[in-house]
Amino acid sequence: MANILLERTVPLPLDEAWRRITLWPRHGEVVPWTAVRVVPPGPTRVGTVVVARSGAGALAFDDAMEVTVWQPPEDGAPGMCRLEKRGRVVLGWAELEVRPGPGGRTRVVWREEIRIRLLPSFFDGVLRPSARYVFGRALNRLLRRP
Repeated sequence: MANILLERTVPLPLDEAWRRITLWPRHGEVVPWTAVRVVPPGPTRVGTVVVARSGAGALAFDDAMEVTVWQPPEDGAPGMCRLEKRGRVVLGWAELEVRPGPGGRTRVVWREEIRIRLLPSFFDGVLRPSARYVFGRALNRLLRRP
C-alpha cells in the first residue's frame, strides 16, 4: 500500500474549501480520463458511494468509494470526510480535511492509502509518487476553481 499526504493552505473560508473538494463530479473534471458519479444522487452523507470511472474503452474501470465519515465544517470547526475504496481494482481509503489555518486562511489535508489489487507491494515505490502527482494536481485544481 502506498500512503500519501498532501497539504495546502488557501485563502478561502472553511466552507468554500470544503465545497470545492467535496463536489465529487468536479474530481472528474480535474483528473485525466476520469468521470465521477454519485450514488444515490443528491447531498453527500454517510453511505453515499462515489464512483470514479477511469481509463478508456475496454481498459476503463470503476473506483467505488463509500463515504464512511461525513462531518462538514460548522461554526469555524474543522470538517472531515473519509472514503473507503471498495472497487475491483483500487483499494484503500482517503480522508479530506479542512481546518482553520494561519491568518484566516484554510488548511486542507488529503491523506490517502492506495493499493492496486494484484499489484505486489514492490511497486509501491512507483505508485506513491504517481499518486502524489495525480492527486496533488487534482487538489490544486479543485481549490483554484470556484
